[in-house]
Amino acid sequence: MPRVHWVGTGLSTGGGVRLLAEQADVALYGRTKAKAEAVVGRLGLAGEVTAAALDTLAPERGDVVVSMLPATEHAWLLKLSMAAGAHFADTSYAGAEIAELAEGADVVVLTEAGLDPGIDHLLATDLVARGRAAVSGPARARFTSYCGGIPAVPNDFRYRFSWAPRGVLTALLSSARYVERGSESTADRPWEATRPHLVRGEEFEAYPNRDSIPFIARYGVPGLWSLDTFIRGTLRLHGWQAAWQQVFAELRTGDLDRITELAEDLAQRYPTTGADRDRVVLAVALAVEGEDATAWSGEYVVDVTGDEEDSAMARLVSTPLAVGVGEILSGRLPAGLHRGAEGAYAARRWLGSLRSSGITAEFTESSTGPRGVEK
Repeated sequence: MPRVHWVGTGLSTGGGVRLLAEQADVALYGRTKAKAEAVVGRLGLAGEVTAAALDTLAPERGDVVVSMLPATEHAWLLKLSMAAGAHFADTSYAGAEIAELAEGADVVVLTEAGLDPGIDHLLATDLVARGRAAVSGPARARFTSYCGGIPAVPNDFRYRFSWAPRGVLTALLSSARYVERGSESTADRPWEATRPHLVRGEEFEAYPNRDSIPFIARYGVPGLWSLDTFIRGTLRLHGWQAAWQQVFAELRTGDLDRITELAEDLAQRYPTTGADRDRVVLAVALAVEGEDATAWSGEYVVDVTGDEEDSAMARLVSTPLAVGVGEILSGRLPAGLHRGAEGAYAARRWLGSLRSSGITAEFTESSTGPRGVEK
């Protein structure tokens, strides 16, 4: 029976491990065995999941190695997996090194199978498929996908750290490329492109993140659509930009040592503790209008608050990863590189599995016919 080797004891390791323990032999690895045992105990899986130290990791052919380590650590773990003939899965973007290693691999290399990237891809792919079915021919379109981990109870800092603190800050140092007002735009400092964003009437702040442009093709956007807006980005509480002005001043210096020091200080001052509850909001929306005035719009919203069993972030990152590992174990995924679920059919299958695991996305839509009459 193949074993799943779950590597990592960080803040995003959560209920997905429980799901896998129901269908496979699972071992959870920490830097030390004691760290692994603590997480196994927190998840209520003592006696069901084996706890081990990372230096004892020895996968065998047909096993699955899950990396919940920082993205910079994925490559060596993938090399170890491939040498053993074991499959590999993580929740990070597939960088150039991972893509190169996976080229021609005889094992499955599954990436971008978490929350963002992950669930956002599923919802976007489904929305584009719905939009294509509703509006044919040339059309104008607006697409936004915003995701954020925020405090369930707002504080003065408008944020609490529920994942790697340094990663939160350094992510703001990467320029963002996106489409706005019909033209390609670049924000060298993404926070300076922050704008208000409403989700079901609640006011948030949102800013673009990374490079959105490659996802136009990846989500299946038709070449006949003229894009007014295409933005993938990050969602924050209203008031976040004002509260973070001192952080932005430090980021402008580009001093990575100081940023690391600052991240550690902020994480101590604004942690997500056992007494706090985090909240994750993911809002993905598409609006399409054809030349004949036929129009369709749809939006998915995932809004989850953590509880005593799991933080919202851990649940929403680890559960889709467990679904993806299930896809590997079932033999549905061929060898080679995969970026989450690929294609509308697979996306809907994954969404069905997430619903079965208690993760739902609220969907709303509206449409009008050729003469602008509501359907």
